[in-house]
Amino acid sequence: MKKVYISILSIVSVSLTPLSAQTKDTQKADKLFKRLEYVDAAQEYLKLTEKGKADGYVYKQLADSYFNTFNASEASKWYARAVETPQDAETYYRYAQMLKAQGKYEEANKQMQSFASKAPNDQRAKDFKANPNYLPSLLDKQKKFDIKSLDVNSDKSDFGAVLHQNNLYFTSARNGARKNYGWNEEPYLDIYKATYNVDGTITNAEPVADLNSKWHDGPSSLSADGNTIYFSSESFKEKDGYEKDKSINAKLGQVNLYKATMANGKWSNITQLPFNSNTYSTGNPSLSKDGKTLYFASNRPGSIGGTDIWKVAVNADGSYGEPQNLGSKVNTEGEENFPFVTEDNKTLYFASSGRQGFGGLDVFAYDMTKGESTNLGKPINSEKDDFAFSLNAEKNIGFLSTNRSGV
Repeated sequence: MKKVYISILSIVSVSLTPLSAQTKDTQKADKLFKRLEYVDAAQEYLKLTEKGKADGYVYKQLADSYFNTFNASEASKWYARAVETPQDAETYYRYAQMLKAQGKYEEANKQMQSFASKAPNDQRAKDFKANPNYLPSLLDKQKKFDIKSLDVNSDKSDFGAVLHQNNLYFTSARNGARKNYGWNEEPYLDIYKATYNVDGTITNAEPVADLNSKWHDGPSSLSADGNTIYFSSESFKEKDGYEKDKSINAKLGQVNLYKATMANGKWSNITQLPFNSNTYSTGNPSLSKDGKTLYFASNRPGSIGGTDIWKVAVNADGSYGEPQNLGSKVNTEGEENFPFVTEDNKTLYFASSGRQGFGGLDVFAYDMTKGESTNLGKPINSEKDDFAFSLNAEKNIGFLSTNRSGV
């Protein structure tokens, strides 16, 4: 599905930069950046470049602002300026990702070499050194899927689609009446439901008013019987559900997971899950068909990278077990997100920026029996961000979110 780079759970970790690099000149831009208002932050950093007040720090911050909104051409342009002075390892990795997003693989490999020299123990560096010319093997993978754009798409972010019976649930920023979000200047996200028709068309997309709030809502996952839904929302919904940062005059919330049940044709009894926190995010759920395991994405303590895939047992009495990290067979020092478990409980699909791929996020399949993760290849993956892959075995149809053009 069409999407402009955003997710309810941040899929980009903000790297820490020495405070000494910040100056009075960068104060306004830095404040916007810390508030995750990347569009406006980029404009302020650009002003500094126009006034001749830019240095390696400003170039890096400007590039990261564009990276966080997946503007690959602008991000790579300013990363090129940033790396004229020494940078942290992750900057070279991000630069490589943005070059790959433009199909510039040879140039990307040069930046990966710099990354690997600065972070030799990072698994991403080890994978690169072991197989720097992996692209031909990915391109030779047998095509398993055909893709086409959906008529239900809007000109805003639409992603995270899952089909339950004849109802397609997805997340969208299409509600123009909603307040804009500073990350990408699009309206706040809502959960939508559309009708999947016999002829394969999808119509009648409407917001799920029972679940939506004034904050970001979605993506979601339903139980097999359709009577329970898990969905992402924001901790601002809760009393004191935030941390205050006086330095930027902001209340910092997190993504939380919520559960609701169907009663008399409406979603009700909305409750937050007990392992949410005001200090880390927990979101993007996928419930197994038997309802016994809930997969989700989180940057909670114990994560290998910025965001990892986790699972938790859902007990018969409605309680939950202790969240478990899926480990290095799935997670990397990069970002893993948007899990989806198949109905036979044998395959977990997820998106990753830390594994060898075409660029940005790629979709991978984790074989739970073999303990192996493999790139799905093209046409599922591309040089852009590809993620939130789901399948419906009964109707032999799947859904994919991407920010590539023409899809």
